[in-house]
Amino acid sequence: NDSLRISNSREGFELLYSSILSILPDRNISNVKIGLESTGHYSINLQNFLYAKGFSLSILNPLAANLFRKAQTLRKTKTDKTDALVIAKMLFSDDTKSYSPVSYQIQELKSLTRHRYRLIGYRSKLKVSINRLIDIIFPELPNLFWSI
Repeated sequence: NDSLRISNSREGFELLYSSILSILPDRNISNVKIGLESTGHYSINLQNFLYAKGFSLSILNPLAANLFRKAQTLRKTKTDKTDALVIAKMLFSDDTKSYSPVSYQIQELKSLTRHRYRLIGYRSKLKVSINRLIDIIFPELPNLFWSI
């Protein structure tokens, strides 16, 4: 019934690591399986730390975890403890995606692609605004040019 709360820092990760080792009689981590809900960039450092220590990790989709939790109980309770229990049960159901680190280049490409997508969206909204203003201020202008 005890729980451990750690900070999202190197010190917190080391505390988690030593806590896990302290409950293993032979300090052998080969049978330890860790499940984490995907939290975007917030969990990257923890995932890489645990992976580097040799743990088997599974990254869970939060929506799938929520559906799994709802299927397990009719209660609407959602706490860190119930979430941890749901994740543990999901690990035993073996319907999880195994973690392998993504290269720095792939992470940067994802970031750049998302940034480009956002910029295209901003440009599209600006074009719509400009066209609206031109239609109000100078409605004859589109007839004078092939493209505004």
